[in-house]
Amino acid sequence: MSNQDALLEIKELHTGFNIDGKMHYAVKDVSFSVKPKEVVCVVGESGCGKSVMSLSVMKLLPKHNGKIDKGQVLFKGKDLAPLTDKEMNKIRGKDISMIFQEPMTALNPVMTIGWQMDEVLHNHTDSSNAEIRKKSISLLKQVGISRGEQIVNEYPHQLSGGMRQRVMIAMAIACQPQLLIADEPTTALDVTVQAQILELITKIQEEVGMAVMLITHDLGVVAEMADRVVVMYAGQVVEESDADRIFYEPKHPYTKALLSSIPRMDENREVLNTISGIVPSLKNMPERGCRFVNRCPEAMPECSEIDPELGETEKGHSVRCILYDVSMPDASKEVHQ
Repeated sequence: MSNQDALLEIKELHTGFNIDGKMHYAVKDVSFSVKPKEVVCVVGESGCGKSVMSLSVMKLLPKHNGKIDKGQVLFKGKDLAPLTDKEMNKIRGKDISMIFQEPMTALNPVMTIGWQMDEVLHNHTDSSNAEIRKKSISLLKQVGISRGEQIVNEYPHQLSGGMRQRVMIAMAIACQPQLLIADEPTTALDVTVQAQILELITKIQEEVGMAVMLITHDLGVVAEMADRVVVMYAGQVVEESDADRIFYEPKHPYTKALLSSIPRMDENREVLNTISGIVPSLKNMPERGCRFVNRCPEAMPECSEIDPELGETEKGHSVRCILYDVSMPDASKEVHQ
């Protein structure tokens, strides 16, 4: 289903890794879109394919065994999947930017902060060295680093985790991209710094008018920031809707289980709810049937045999579950009984 208004449209994306001569799909049949100025949160447990999906968009998969095997990644209508590295380099950092999960590994430890920031601007502008350095310092101040003149001469290890993440954000917004992909941008930061970083991303998103794809497993972050939510499990989208409906009218058993595991201030519980079992590994994905079947409290015998399709249950709300499959009226009635 094509979305004419989308800035980014991912269509039937299959991303796999060649392991021992066999293709194993970390992302399978993923489709969703991001509209201009929209904040879309991609949610799921570790290992569900969120980061691989984002690296597929940026075409930063490991070259020795990772590849987009099928599907399209349309940015403003142009498919990025077949582009060469040289062609992608003109887009990365300029039209689409990414904040990586761990800034200490994303930043080059032997280059100064200023050199790394200047490089982004050198790649995409024709400004002089002096103008670029002035812009780099200005960007650092924009993300809340007051002593930008000193920071440009320092190395990543000399900065705190929160400061490094601010530098990553400054680099990401340097060319005012139309789409910012933020992959777990607050991982390993303490709570007060997390709040500052998320507030900063929101502030810049509103100022610059860019769209944001925020990848997270923190549902508190989702509630705070999302316009729309995409829930992923084991490499597939299992539910997609606006944030309010995901929180107040969840349909997929996995989404319900995720939400029920959040501690609530109005409940007195000694033991938190958990989802039994673990996400299947890349080598152990089910060949057929629902990928959540072994952990699902609502599983039926058919769930192991039928591959559920992602379909709209109502306008703007899609679910991948046979309980809501319109082609299986008996099953869909059963869930509402």
